[in-house]
Amino acid sequence: MSESVFVGLCRVIGTSQEVAVRRDLADIREMVINQIRSSDENNVMVSESRRRMRRDSVDIRFMEDNQARPNYDISELISGSHREGFRLKESDIDTMGWPNNHRVIWELSQSQYYNTNRKILILCESSNSPPGFTLASLLSPSMYRDIQRACVRMNDRYYISSSKYVQIMCSVSPSNYTPHGPCASRRRGTVENDIAPCFLSDFWPPSASSWIDRCRSWPKPHIVDNIVKNGCHIVAVGHKLGSHEDHEWRISFSLAEQKLVFAMNHCQFLTYGLLKLFLTEIINNGLGDGDKLLCSYHMKTAVFWVIQQNTIPQWCPKNLLEGFWVCFKLILKWVYEGICPNFFIPANNMFLSKVHGEAQHLLFIKLHELYEKGLAFLLNSPSIRSYIINVLHNPKLPICTDEHTLISETEFDVHLFTEIRRFDVIPTLNTQYYMKCLSTIERLICSSLLTKYQVVMLQKLTASVLQHTAFI
Repeated sequence: MSESVFVGLCRVIGTSQEVAVRRDLADIREMVINQIRSSDENNVMVSESRRRMRRDSVDIRFMEDNQARPNYDISELISGSHREGFRLKESDIDTMGWPNNHRVIWELSQSQYYNTNRKILILCESSNSPPGFTLASLLSPSMYRDIQRACVRMNDRYYISSSKYVQIMCSVSPSNYTPHGPCASRRRGTVENDIAPCFLSDFWPPSASSWIDRCRSWPKPHIVDNIVKNGCHIVAVGHKLGSHEDHEWRISFSLAEQKLVFAMNHCQFLTYGLLKLFLTEIINNGLGDGDKLLCSYHMKTAVFWVIQQNTIPQWCPKNLLEGFWVCFKLILKWVYEGICPNFFIPANNMFLSKVHGEAQHLLFIKLHELYEKGLAFLLNSPSIRSYIINVLHNPKLPICTDEHTLISETEFDVHLFTEIRRFDVIPTLNTQYYMKCLSTIERLICSSLLTKYQVVMLQKLTASVLQHTAFI
């Protein structure tokens, strides 16, 4: 039955080759866009330093509303299940955006690594915030009016208020975004696009140092080193039970989580996908948004913990349902105890403000009823029901789990070109931008590290840039 479900999930979620294509193409487009933006950084910094030199005080001064808003030098990270390689109906497209000339530090001694004429530093103060959350103190005036307007004064220091920052980002957006948690959100058809304004830290947060010591078997040491080296972000949302909810920021490990998902083998990735289907098609089926206590992030966290604890000796097609069952029992235990420990900062109980009291009791009863039924409850999942029934009707039918037999060359080509079309988006109609785009592609195309799919993506981007330039 595990092997049959593995085949079904390869058809519903994708084979390892299809998932690799999705990730590779997203990687190369993100690389092109961010390199183009970073090429403008020197010009932006010159104008910013001149603007700062004209100020006659180190105190924060809000810019006049009629003053021109400077162009943001922004880097972006596409996150969410879509970026992880899923193409399910509910796969969300989340984008994190941060100004490149602002950096988060965790102690003042870290400021020595920056040229403060080029970088605005933000000091995190976590002592009075719940685990996983922090206040963000602006150490010097920002040249960006929107960041200045989001500041509040507490204890003779200026802090960037998370709630104010999201509201301001939504108000200045030309695309009708509305605040939704830490994000500016809008819906296009059935797809919800969330943009999370945030700030980048080049340093790993001290509160997550225990995670490094925990990584003995998974992930591999070079992945751990890469994750720590790339730091983390703070996103604009406070803890509902915190004393400064409107001003706190949550420590985000989105980039680290992305690297962990990429470090999974395909059976582990499909187990994560099966948990997502279980969540949407069984647990949350028919519930309104306000009644959904569990979310996809809880499923991902369970998979991380189970893989790291090495509970399953071998993650392979014949053990797929065993891996799913262990994850399900862990979630059941969390709901019973009312504690869901964050994978990076276990002291951060992600159930604290939502899964408690009567709602927690009812959710546990629902999950325990499923537990008593055993894996038979997966028959309630429309996506994989037929693959279970086939085995029940033909228990001796041999099942081939060789992924190359599950998708034809023609089907794969259609998938590849569909994904290329999805990422072949030129964000502006500007000849100067196109010249930078071609220059960036020219540098990248010589790299020996590119996959064959990324080379094709760069070729298509080149053709699109030339075509748009010709039309202009």
